[in-house]
Amino acid sequence: MDRDELAQALGECAYLEGDFVLRSGRRSQYYLDKYLFETRPELLGPVGEAIAEAVHEAEPDAVRLAGPELGAVALAAAASLASGLPFVIVRKEAKDYGTSKRLEGAFEEGDLTCLVEDVVTSAGAALDAVEALREAGLEVRNAVCVVDREEGGADALARAGVRLRGLFRVSDLSEGAKSAAKPHG
Repeated sequence: MDRDELAQALGECAYLEGDFVLRSGRRSQYYLDKYLFETRPELLGPVGEAIAEAVHEAEPDAVRLAGPELGAVALAAAASLASGLPFVIVRKEAKDYGTSKRLEGAFEEGDLTCLVEDVVTSAGAALDAVEALREAGLEVRNAVCVVDREEGGADALARAGVRLRGLFRVSDLSEGAKSAAKPHG
């Protein structure tokens, strides 16, 4: 599946129009339901391959990937399989049982890690993950997301010293969705 076909497939599958409240609390007339493509192997596989390629280009010396729970875990796993790089899962907060960790998976202090994200709007979740990774001693300079909504997330990450590379802009997916418009509501 080439880039244009993947954009069209993601748009047809996951681009919804309606009235939505985003994680940031802002309202939007469209929503990208990442679970509609992350749970479909015929899309998750190509997305994982595209993420792996983007990670290799953006951070060729990365030794590890990281995916914030819950939305980016499947993406990090798919990119891990495609790239051969191990990954860690970044919890929203440390669990209060068992090992009480915020990061799940093996890593070593100083590991150059590329963050994998699903949809970036304001980058709040991505910034939280970067902070957790850095607190654990990992180095994070780059992030790869499936869709950049182009609403300030890249700038917010840049202020934290992280470059964002989006596989797609929201306009790439919305164009593909127009032919298969699925109003929500």
